[in-house]
Amino acid sequence: MQPVYEVHKLSKYYGRIRALDHLDLALAPGKLVGLLGPNGSGKTTLIKIGAGLLTPDQGSVLIGGMAPGPATKAIVSYLPDRMALPTEMTTKDVVSMYSDFFADFDRVKAQEMLRDLHLSDSQRIGSMSKGTQEKVQLCLVMSRAAKLYLLDEPLGGVDPAAREYILSTILRNYSEDSAVLFSTHLISDIEKVLDEVAILRQGKLLLHDSVDHLRQEKGMSVDEFFKEVFRC
Repeated sequence: MQPVYEVHKLSKYYGRIRALDHLDLALAPGKLVGLLGPNGSGKTTLIKIGAGLLTPDQGSVLIGGMAPGPATKAIVSYLPDRMALPTEMTTKDVVSMYSDFFADFDRVKAQEMLRDLHLSDSQRIGSMSKGTQEKVQLCLVMSRAAKLYLLDEPLGGVDPAAREYILSTILRNYSEDSAVLFSTHLISDIEKVLDEVAILRQGKLLLHDSVDHLRQEKGMSVDEFFKEVFRC
């Protein structure tokens, strides 16, 4: 089965700082993968390369078997780690914007999820709380029929009740022929929904394994293993 996202010997530099160091990683379709690591480990860089926002300095990248370009951007749905919707737009405006930009966008699905949030079509993005803004952005991202979903800290800055909504939204809206790469520091909140984890340390892949196998082999949860490895 062809990986949805595959990188080989991937390196990325910011000046003299090496954010990714000869990284090898392949994501299979149908998998929800937690991308874990301390700050500065390369998580956001890897996600932005997959989204086509950064180019690597070394190595190769394949998305759906294709090199990054317009064709891969059409099958990747990206959630940045900060709110990126225009604050002057209304809920109706941002739905129309996504519908215009993305051929795979399901307008009906997005409207149903936004109704779940009790948002009117006329409500402005700028009038919403930070948590609601992030949920709106996630609803839009997950309303696409993408092959690869790249979610950078979707739980950051939202309350515990909102995290359950966000996780259920992700689980309900990706298909068996797509993959989700999900960056987060809130491991205990998400490991129950993960199929696999990929753990980065200083730009290198420390571990890529199924959650079940890691628990069996290490005799501890993913959260416990992470804390053990990165103990100060």
